[in-house]
Amino acid sequence: SHQKSQKMASSTPLDGTVAIQSYINRLVTGDGRCRGMKVLLLDASTTQTVSCAASQTDILSREVYLVSRLDKGMKNANLNGKGANYLDQEEYEIAENGGYRQSSTRKNRDNKQKMSHLKAVCFIRPTEHNIQLLITELANPRFSEYHIFFTGVLPSGLLRRLAESDSMELVKQVQEFYGDFIAINEDLLTLNCRNTLAMTMSAGTAWARDHADLYQRNRDGLASVILALKRKPSAIRYQQSSPLAMQLAKDISDSMCSDQIFHFRGKGPLLLVLDRMDDPVTPLLSQWTYQAMVHELLGLNNNRVILKGAPGIKKDLEEVVLTPSQDAFFKKNRHSNFGELGEAIKKLLDDFQKQTKQTNVSNLNSIEDMQNFMEKFPQIKSQSYNVSKHVAIMGELARLVDVCSLMDISQFEQELACADDHGGHVRELVEKLGNPNVQTPDKLRLGLLYALRYEEDGNINMIKKRMVDGGVPQEMMKLMDTMLRYAGVKVRGPGLYGQRDIMSKMTKSLLTSVQGVSNVYSQHVPVLIDTINSIVKGKLRESSHPFTDRSAAGVGARPTEIIVFMAGGVTYEEGTKINEFNESNMAGIKVVLAGSTIHNSTSFLEELKAL
Repeated sequence: SHQKSQKMASSTPLDGTVAIQSYINRLVTGDGRCRGMKVLLLDASTTQTVSCAASQTDILSREVYLVSRLDKGMKNANLNGKGANYLDQEEYEIAENGGYRQSSTRKNRDNKQKMSHLKAVCFIRPTEHNIQLLITELANPRFSEYHIFFTGVLPSGLLRRLAESDSMELVKQVQEFYGDFIAINEDLLTLNCRNTLAMTMSAGTAWARDHADLYQRNRDGLASVILALKRKPSAIRYQQSSPLAMQLAKDISDSMCSDQIFHFRGKGPLLLVLDRMDDPVTPLLSQWTYQAMVHELLGLNNNRVILKGAPGIKKDLEEVVLTPSQDAFFKKNRHSNFGELGEAIKKLLDDFQKQTKQTNVSNLNSIEDMQNFMEKFPQIKSQSYNVSKHVAIMGELARLVDVCSLMDISQFEQELACADDHGGHVRELVEKLGNPNVQTPDKLRLGLLYALRYEEDGNINMIKKRMVDGGVPQEMMKLMDTMLRYAGVKVRGPGLYGQRDIMSKMTKSLLTSVQGVSNVYSQHVPVLIDTINSIVKGKLRESSHPFTDRSAAGVGARPTEIIVFMAGGVTYEEGTKINEFNESNMAGIKVVLAGSTIHNSTSFLEELKAL
């Protein structure tokens, strides 16, 4: 049954984290119909959704005995990313650090007597595979009741199969909770889908059917975002240069017309469907804000950072959790730049030292003092771990910036991204390519940035030769041609380098004097932000971003809310810039950004390699 609450007016905030957390709050009580001790059964996708939005304390305080995977450790393609398989065994309790750890109760999984008093709440995607797993489970049930919540629309054929297999009538309810995405920040959502660049490139060709499942996953994910935010878009616009964006926009438009579940009261937002192809520059750039920098240099996958192998890292810090919903310092500083971050971490350390001085063991003179100390001790221990974690991450970021000469490289990347100066750029690029201190991946990124800007009037063959001489391996060199095939001037939209006239020929010295040295690392503006600003001014052209329905053009011209979906993936830089837009909120407009995945330069180039 569709949720009654789906018809609520859009007084709900435009906030992905709140949407997922409200579903979790209802899940742990079986939407008010599952009292007593219970097990939460998840699949590969929903495991990531839940662990990004809910803290262990919260879930354990709600009569959840353990969290388990319905597929019991079967390998799943969506979990094969780095650091993603932390929940691919059998049963898990929720661990101290906010992650999930394997439970000792897995030994008892065959002993039905020990499980039969528990009820099961299932939160899973509505796939044929999951229905088959439920049918197998119901044939040999481990629990006394099953409350099933699907993350999207359940096809009636699958519902019928489920009903026919429930001979003992253990399924107490079936509902749809549209949590088919991961809320990384309040205004940044991801589907965690890899290899969507190939999907976007094949759209409109005979190869599109090779990516039909992935396309379906993106379409379902986008529908879920709209439904979870309880919004019915009043207008849909898409990127004209992308056949995939057009197809996705039209499919969502058709779903909204044919399915009653999309009807919410209030003026709907603008849905803007984009394609990574229009801006291949942003994923190639070095990053200088905390969340983006961690992802670029260390990898931030499913809110986990692997520090194992970094010099001087203690055992308990080899893998750490960085999530805004469970870490107040990270929530406050995730968009801070590197300089501000250093100051914030120093203050965090100073405050902690002051606090521990006050609770020094040698100051305990009475039983009361000891009792107070013991009450505060878990909090102090947890704070101590948190301080150590941020100090360790900051230390490793600073080491990598130094070892890879990233400040120097980043400044040149910004110039390649922001200004036309062919003579100056060639000279500096040739110098960097011949410099043994510049790392190979950085040489590749600089070569790609040059090729994208000077595709038509540059000397790309000479630069390729210098890259090879500078140690860039042949298989990496293929990416130069692949990149131009994927997002060269003939395929992408017109927005990447703007109007290339005399104004864009601002050289390094002018940029620095205009913006001040501190901004030299962040002068680049993603195409997405230009697009949003054009919408705010009512100047986004229909020739570059048409409406799926011309009659909605009047309504969609000046929206107060915008939901953006970027097929092919978004970046943390775009997430930070959207957050800055929302915080300044000069136009009174709120934006939520969703994408197939969240790229850093490594994942973006890996997907390009596969094309």
